[in-house]
Amino acid sequence: MREPAIKSGSGQGPENLLFLTDEQIRGGIEAFFFAYRAFTADPDEILEGMDYGRAHHRALHFIARKPGLKVSALLDILGVTKQSLNRVLRALLKDGLVESRVGKRDRRERLLYLTSAGAELERRLSEAQRARVRAAYRAAGPQAVAGFRTVLEAMMDEAGARQFREMRSAEAAE
Repeated sequence: MREPAIKSGSGQGPENLLFLTDEQIRGGIEAFFFAYRAFTADPDEILEGMDYGRAHHRALHFIARKPGLKVSALLDILGVTKQSLNRVLRALLKDGLVESRVGKRDRRERLLYLTSAGAELERRLSEAQRARVRAAYRAAGPQAVAGFRTVLEAMMDEAGARQFREMRSAEAAE
C-alpha cells in the first residue's frame, strides 16, 4: 500500500489530524465508491457499444490534456504495464482516434495526438463528468471544494502528487 503524500509542515501532521472513528472512515470510503460509480456511469454508457473501457477513456483524457504526450509519459501517468497500454493504444490508433508521430528531436520517441474523431469522443466522455463535478462544486460551495481538493491531494502518493502538480503548473503557464 502506498502512503499518502502528506508533508511535514503542511498543517497536516499528526498533531493536527482530525479524529474520526473507523465507522466514519468506512462511510467516507463508501461515499468514494458511490461517487466514483456515478462519475464513471455516463462515459461507461458511451463506451459500452464501442469495445472500449475506462483505460481507453483515461488515455484519451490525458492525450487531450497534453497533445504530443510521449508514450513513456502516458505510461507513467496511468501507472499501467506497457502491455496494457499497448493494447489500449493499438485499438485507439487502429480506430483512428489517436495518431502517433515520431519525435522531432528524438526519432525513437512516439508522440500522441488525438485525431478530430478522438477529440470528439473525448469531449463526449468528459462533458457529463465536468457537468457532474461542476454541479457538485456549486452545491458544496467554495470552502468545501477547497477542503475536498486538499483531501484528494493528501491522499495521493508522492509520484501522483508530483505528476498532478506538474500538470497543473504546465496548465497555468499556458
